[in-house]
Amino acid sequence: MEKKLWFVFCQSDILLHKTASGKYEIPFSEQPPTVLKSWTAVHNVAPLGDKPVRTYRIDSPVTELPNLEMCSLRASYNKIPHELYIEAGKCAEINYWDMNTRFCCVCGAPMHKHTDISKRCSNCGKEVWPQLAPAVIVLIRKGDEVLLVHAKNFRGDYYGLVAGFVETGESLEEAAMREVMEETGLRISNLRYFASQPWPYPSGLMIGFNADYAGGDIRLQRSELSSGGWFGRDNLPKIPEKLSIARQLIDHWLKESQK
Repeated sequence: MEKKLWFVFCQSDILLHKTASGKYEIPFSEQPPTVLKSWTAVHNVAPLGDKPVRTYRIDSPVTELPNLEMCSLRASYNKIPHELYIEAGKCAEINYWDMNTRFCCVCGAPMHKHTDISKRCSNCGKEVWPQLAPAVIVLIRKGDEVLLVHAKNFRGDYYGLVAGFVETGESLEEAAMREVMEETGLRISNLRYFASQPWPYPSGLMIGFNADYAGGDIRLQRSELSSGGWFGRDNLPKIPEKLSIARQLIDHWLKESQK
């Protein structure tokens, strides 16, 4: 029997194997690392290199199996190789999709797997696939400063960048300009694509932009932001962790500002 990478989740936590050297990895074995119940849905995911990938959810966290421990998906970024973290995010999204598409949104009948990434209604034939929620995030430059904000939904006291979901009928550029105006009252120009990033919390795709300040005074949208302002490299507040594209944008600005 072939060995497989097993991405096992309990809510937002992932199961990791701790090696004798103290490093962490994804369980890699012929059999799943936990007992499967009759109702456990094991999903086939595209192989990672030459290694088959499987993922499933468990009802209770693993606490007593040797060399196995639970870790939040976010925290696993600092424990496992980057390619495994990205794959873990993909698996988390597959499990989230499966959990939220048990019944047809048209007629209410049970949905059944049709392919590895699609389901079909047992009654009306409606088909569904995993959905992504695209969001834009913007670093705004004004001279030697950038705009940093603290959103009310941040899990900590760090400052990040203006971000928001793309709405129906919008281009990415239109979404970026709208979000900046709605949340800060500022106008921007020279919008430039930076990079994109899967964001499996739960099923996002972040699209990053740089932009230049074009006018206006900061008027924070208090329902979304608790504070914000212009900051230079010498007076930066606490900034996001390295797993986020917000940090990539800020680090790129800091590197450029040193030149």
